[in-house]
Amino acid sequence: MEIIRSNFKSNLHKVYQAIEEADFFAIDGEFSGISDGPSVTALTNGFDTPEERYQKLKKHSMDFLLFQFGLCTFKYDYTDSKYITKSFNFYVFPKPFNRSSPDVKFVCQSSSIDFLASQGFDFNKVFRNGIPYLNQEEERQLREQYDEKRLQSNGAGALSYTSPNTSKCPVTVPDDQKKFIDQVVEKIEDLLQSEENQNLDLEPCTGFQRKLIYQTLSWKYPKGIHVETLETEKKERYIVISKVDEEERKRREQQKQAKEQEELNDAVGFSRVIHAIANSGKLVIGHNMLLDVMHTVHQFYCPLPADIINNTSLAELEKRLKETPFNPPKVESAEGFPSYDTASEQLHEAGYDAYITGLCFISMANYLGSFLSPPKSHVSARSKLIEPFFNKLFLMRVMDIPYLNLEGPDCNIQISWIDDTSAFVSLSQPEQVPIAVNTSKYAESYRIQTYADYIGKRREKQVKRKWMEDSWKEVEPKRLNTQCASYGSQNHHYHANSLTATSTVGKRNLSPSRAEAGLEARVSGEISDTELEKTDPCAEPLSEGRKKAKKLKRMKKDLSPTGSISDSSAKLFEVPDTW
Repeated sequence: MEIIRSNFKSNLHKVYQAIEEADFFAIDGEFSGISDGPSVTALTNGFDTPEERYQKLKKHSMDFLLFQFGLCTFKYDYTDSKYITKSFNFYVFPKPFNRSSPDVKFVCQSSSIDFLASQGFDFNKVFRNGIPYLNQEEERQLREQYDEKRLQSNGAGALSYTSPNTSKCPVTVPDDQKKFIDQVVEKIEDLLQSEENQNLDLEPCTGFQRKLIYQTLSWKYPKGIHVETLETEKKERYIVISKVDEEERKRREQQKQAKEQEELNDAVGFSRVIHAIANSGKLVIGHNMLLDVMHTVHQFYCPLPADIINNTSLAELEKRLKETPFNPPKVESAEGFPSYDTASEQLHEAGYDAYITGLCFISMANYLGSFLSPPKSHVSARSKLIEPFFNKLFLMRVMDIPYLNLEGPDCNIQISWIDDTSAFVSLSQPEQVPIAVNTSKYAESYRIQTYADYIGKRREKQVKRKWMEDSWKEVEPKRLNTQCASYGSQNHHYHANSLTATSTVGKRNLSPSRAEAGLEARVSGEISDTELEKTDPCAEPLSEGRKKAKKLKRMKKDLSPTGSISDSSAKLFEVPDTW
């Protein structure tokens, strides 16, 4: 079902009914763009932590607009053993409700707009007939404005047209506006004396002039008239004055309040659907739905939160938990026990650190209680809210393994970054390595190789480069003197021993470890004297070549006293530049 602004109210009950009946929902969104900075492919990569992915999307995607929201409800029919579905396409657009409403600014990405246009997306339905919406804070402010206005209107002796700055004494009218106000008063006098006319429509005027009219009439005509501001189709505002008795005035006031409530609901608009989904407590599913969820929260609820805890050092953690949204707990030392003063910061005294650690736990546990309905100000140490954190030991300075699990298996993948697009990855189960390598054969955006292959290729390049440099240094003088053909590294043959090693993976690092750098700097290989002599029949006895071969043998021996290095059970593979 297609729902736009013109048929939203008439179909809202159908949406509510579908939500009420459903077993679960599926959602999807269409956006005006994806990334305002990096390209879409460069915005994220497969090794982002959840925090990194969230921060990237929050920074580069939230200025775009979610302007079509898809909802499909699913209800199981046990009689016929099938699901009954109801699907809705909502076109949404943040049309300003009034002049004080937020004037939302958003950006578009040409590739996204072009793609949607190629799929037949109707942008007129968005911009001309999109359903408006307000987030929670905007809705709260608007309701407060209406409540304040209503209280002022129903105040002691106040009429329905009383403005916030209503005066009980003669109004001071600027000289350049006196003629205008006098003309308005004259027209009202004629209206009150007329037996035929009951209403008077004043000409559209400025906001300041309307304010002067309200203040003047409130003082000059405390009873007998009703004043209301209306709007033309061209968005021009004008004042309507009517002759009424007290009973009629109250009736019109009730009509006005009902109209204001309806206008308020219209302004909240599509957010009412999101509220109904959230209040249902039912399962919501989606396909790659992180961006859909983030936009839904950002547009229809509240701005996305920042990371509330960025530093886990005890001193900084204690300071952060004294600030919003946390509340420091009330604590008191038992009789006979000394009390600590947090202002003195007796850090690295074990008892004081234990005290501060307990305060931090209380603040964070109570913060979890604020999400309950109704909220709880105190969360017990035995509460089910904190059970997911039991027996999890936080691992400091480890980017890819958040904690050590004392009750179950730990994360079985470890990552050590080489640069922004390449990394060593260690699997705890060696039998998984062939699966990963075989899977990568069908991938277009990344490449995987074993650590043994990686080291072998690096070594091969280094040996070739080294022999090319040394060979030209030795042969060039002979070539000049004898005019004999020189030999280069392309004519040499060597037997490189394959190397495999287990990498100790730590935190993400853009530079190789010292052990890795040392390993890569070493070279293993053998070159026979016969092969060297075959390379250049004009060359003199190659004593230098023999020396180099012996040197390489010694290096090989240094690498492995037994002559070889056994394959490690832990395999590593590299991720290349393209994702």
